[in-house]
Amino acid sequence: MLKEQSKFRITLDPGHELEVSIPHGVFVPTGTTTVLINAIRSYARGPGKALDLGCGAGAVGIALNRLGLVKAPLYASDLGQAAVDSTAHNCAEHQCPVVARCGPLFEPWKNEKFDYIVDDVSGVAAGVAAVSPWFANVSCESGIDGASLVGEVIKQAPAYLEPEGLLFFPIISFSNADKILAIARENFKEVRQLAHHEWPLPKEMYQHLPELERLQEEGHIQFSRKFGMVLWFTDIYVASNFKLQEPTIGGD
Repeated sequence: MLKEQSKFRITLDPGHELEVSIPHGVFVPTGTTTVLINAIRSYARGPGKALDLGCGAGAVGIALNRLGLVKAPLYASDLGQAAVDSTAHNCAEHQCPVVARCGPLFEPWKNEKFDYIVDDVSGVAAGVAAVSPWFANVSCESGIDGASLVGEVIKQAPAYLEPEGLLFFPIISFSNADKILAIARENFKEVRQLAHHEWPLPKEMYQHLPELERLQEEGHIQFSRKFGMVLWFTDIYVASNFKLQEPTIGGD
């Protein structure tokens, strides 16, 4: 029995809501998770062997399985054992067969190749994570500009993809988005944007605005001001080493 902290809910279809349990110490999904799921849903064509990398409580993988995009079993991994246990628990609750393993990045998946890899590892600058509500009980070791873990996933991913496999990954503007995108274009022949969504800065972070401004001045993060609000964004990308179909970009 997991010691539950909260619930995450996502509406997959009208009148159909998916709910997963999030125990203490496991990253609680954010709006980015919903944008990521919907972007993959709009682009992926049919079920495939899928890896939920940085699975947390398993929300992304379980949602994709429910949407018919996972050829069972789902593969999922995370650096934290609590997250892996949480994913296994939630998959059992939703009748989603899973192979869940603990380990850093692709280490648990030697000699495996996938049709879909969904990267949802931390991609937020350390200085932002330290003052945000998102990492209150979870460590974030993605570096001063948030690019270290995501960049390493992108570099390693081609070795774990089938010839026509797809890597889906978010880029958060509270990281060096240009640097991450450059790494993707260096390691994949095709990189396409699937979605863009802007978010208001959480109220509790306004007291840290001077620190955020410093990080932006140093080129580590990006945000904008509109109508008296501070806004940051999530972009979702797909990458592959074969010719991709043209996406329909969703956004605000």
